[in-house]
Amino acid sequence: MWLLLLGLGILMARPAAPDTAVLRVVSYNLRYDNPADGPNAWPYRIDRIAAFVRFYERCARRAGSPSLHARQPAGPAAGLPLGGVGRTDGRDGGEFSAIFYRTDRLELLESRTFWLSPTPEVPGSRGWDAALERICTWARFRDRRTGRTFFVFNTHFDHEGTQARLESARLLHRVIAEHARTAPVLLTGDFNTTEDTPPYRALTADGLLHDARYRAENGHYGPRTTWNGFERLVPGRRIDFIFVTADVRVLRHAILVDLDEQGRFASDHLPVLADVLLSETSH
Repeated sequence: MWLLLLGLGILMARPAAPDTAVLRVVSYNLRYDNPADGPNAWPYRIDRIAAFVRFYERCARRAGSPSLHARQPAGPAAGLPLGGVGRTDGRDGGEFSAIFYRTDRLELLESRTFWLSPTPEVPGSRGWDAALERICTWARFRDRRTGRTFFVFNTHFDHEGTQARLESARLLHRVIAEHARTAPVLLTGDFNTTEDTPPYRALTADGLLHDARYRAENGHYGPRTTWNGFERLVPGRRIDFIFVTADVRVLRHAILVDLDEQGRFASDHLPVLADVLLSETSH
């Protein structure tokens, strides 16, 4: 998944007014640097992506994105530190499920990456029937403003492997369940699956994780799809999600349409946004 955190996202916090505790979470899958994309290739989009990050940086305090290559400096171009490793070698090879964040609001306590495979600790391992190596990067943060701690998981499921998506969801659920014992969890990413499928149910069926769209106290804004393929919005293709544990309140949820004056999209996915509040008991 190509996410400006990844995606599966960008994670950010709102400004001081009216509620200093609100965090803004944006998951944005950024199409990788592929010269074959012609007018949609990365050099023609980087300025727009950096402007997007800078704009929400002013409205916010934290950001994340999956599946950027090391040479795609959208987050750093906007002045945000990058966390994560490349999926190919565990260093800088291949796409990232990176997390960008604002150091003036958030303190990074720890961060790790694991592979969506039967051997998650083995860099570059490929899982089940997946076409490519797939990863999840997670980070634990402390909110400098409130003192609360929380986890962010950012991932990108395989685009071809049906079994790989299901097993990835099961693996991710197990890992998150362990972390959720100690602090709230936010999960972002491109899951390459819709909400009527086994991987979605594997993530949500037992009530550990909740789709932020359906938890939003002020409802949803925008289209109900996140896929455009650089051409048009494709109905019924909401494959990018923000999930939260029950100790996270979701105030609002949106899918944003990002077009320029020529009608071109900044990525082949749309950004997903949620404003959230962490439980008072977070520590």
